[in-house]
Parts: sequence; structure tokens; C-alpha cells
Amino acid sequence: MQQGERYKEIRNVTLIGFVVNPLLTLAKLFAGIVGKSSAMIADGVHSLSDFATDIVVIVFMRVSDKESDENHKYGHGKFETFAILIISICLFVVGIGLLIGGIDKIVYFYKGNEIMQPSLLAFYAALVSIALKEALFWYTFKIGKKVNSDAVIANAWHHRSDAFSSIATALGIAGAIFLGEKFRILDPIASVLVSFFIMKVSYELAMPSVKELLESSLPKEKEDEIIDHVLSIPGVITYHHLRTRKVGNLIAIDIHIKLNKHISFVESHDIATDVESLLRHQYGNQTVVNIHTEPYEEKK
Repeated sequence: MQQGERYKEIRNVTLIGFVVNPLLTLAKLFAGIVGKSSAMIADGVHSLSDFATDIVVIVFMRVSDKESDENHKYGHGKFETFAILIISICLFVVGIGLLIGGIDKIVYFYKGNEIMQPSLLAFYAALVSIALKEALFWYTFKIGKKVNSDAVIANAWHHRSDAFSSIATALGIAGAIFLGEKFRILDPIASVLVSFFIMKVSYELAMPSVKELLESSLPKEKEDEIIDHVLSIPGVITYHHLRTRKVGNLIAIDIHIKLNKHISFVESHDIATDVESLLRHQYGNQTVVNIHTEPYEEKK
């Protein structure tokens, strides 16, 4: 897929969320305030964070899809990685906020204060949110896989976290409405449970981005796979000094291959070209491949 087409797909799927999320946020906040539900208000704040991350994806993906230039020899893929990190930080901050708010409401209840009973308006809003956000998750996830964008996939999981958030919210509100006054505590408990889920999702999204920004190598299984490809090329006797890393949605591979010391320079070049072509065929045309050839010396 061409870079321009890839960005167009990313922009279109993100713009859908960009339109849905602010409308859903306003609806949730309205339902939470009018329906007297702290869980629904917390859910609305979560949706607001979705809107913020849509902006992050649109801005950073536009930059990350640019070709390499004088200042970015390996392309702009790290901007996508940085976007994922921002999304995960936003999620974590939202989770902390919901946790504090929920705990405050629980403490307020156990001090003998009354919590208002949520209304059915808040409950229905939660059900609508579940349906919308789950649909957005599957559509965004499908496009993210299609264009091979970790940032879009991360944004899809942000939608899914909002859907799960709304499930917990719906259960908490339902308990508070239908089980009586003593069970109104379920509403703030639901917001606390949602907060832990959100923080878990943010951690799982952040760690791969942190590792990439710290130049961590690819997983061992992936490096073993690369080695198998390299050694499958006729003329390659062995290898050493394999180095790998991710650069946004592409990977960089540096490797030294050892060849028969009696072959010509042209043959050596042709073998290195075959290795490079195979790796780019396997991992994409934008894969950065650096190959150093050396004569093989048998150990006596």
C-alpha cells in the first residue's frame, strides 16, 4: 500500500471516531449529570480522552507517513510510536482520575452520606455507548491491521476500553437502580473497577512503545525467523552481529554474513542483494536492511 493511500485510510477511520466521540462524550456527561450517576460522568470523561487521542493519531500519523528526508534518514516512523505513547499516557491519567473520584464517592457513602439513585437515562446511555464503541473498535481494529499501523490499533483498543467501561457502568447503574438504596454504592464501585481496567490497557499499550523508543531489539522469535531467512540464501555460510529494532511500523535489520572467500566481488554483492530482497519481501519494502559481507575462514 502506498504511503498516501495508507494515510488516507488512517485519516478516514480516525475521523469517524473524531465525530462520534465528542457527541458521545456530551451525551454521557448530560446523562450522568441529569441521571445522577458518578459512573456515567466518569465514563463521559473516558470518552473525552478518546476524542483527544483521535487528534493525536491524525496529527502524528500525517507526519509518520512522510518519506525519509535529510533529518530523518530512517523515515518518520517514530512519530507513530510516540503517538501510541501519548495515547497510553492519556488513558492512564483518565484511569487515575476515575479511581480517585470513585474512592472519594465510596468514602462519602460509608461516612453515612446518601448517594443519589441514578436514573434510567444513565442506564440507557451506557447501553448505547457499549454498542457504538464496540462497533468502532472492530472497524478501527480491522483498518489498523490492514494498513499495519500500531497507532490505529492502539486507538481501536481505546474504543474497546470505553466499551468495557460502559459495561461496568451499566452494571453499576443497574444495581444502584434495581437493588435498593443500600446498593447505590455499586455506582461508584463501577467507576473504580473501570479505572483499573483502563490503567491495565494503558500499561499494555505503553510498554512496546517504550521498548521501541529505547531501541530494544525485536523479540527472539522474530530474530530467529530473520536468521532462518538469511541462511536460506545460497552462498551464505553463516552470520554474526545481527542487530534489529523497530522504527514505527517498519523494522531495521543490520547483519554480517560470511561467504566463501574465493568468490568474486560481484558474486558477493549479488548474494547480499538476494538477502536484502528476501528480507524486504518478508517484512515490507520499507524495511531498512544493512548487510556487511565477510570472507569465511574455517577454524583449524
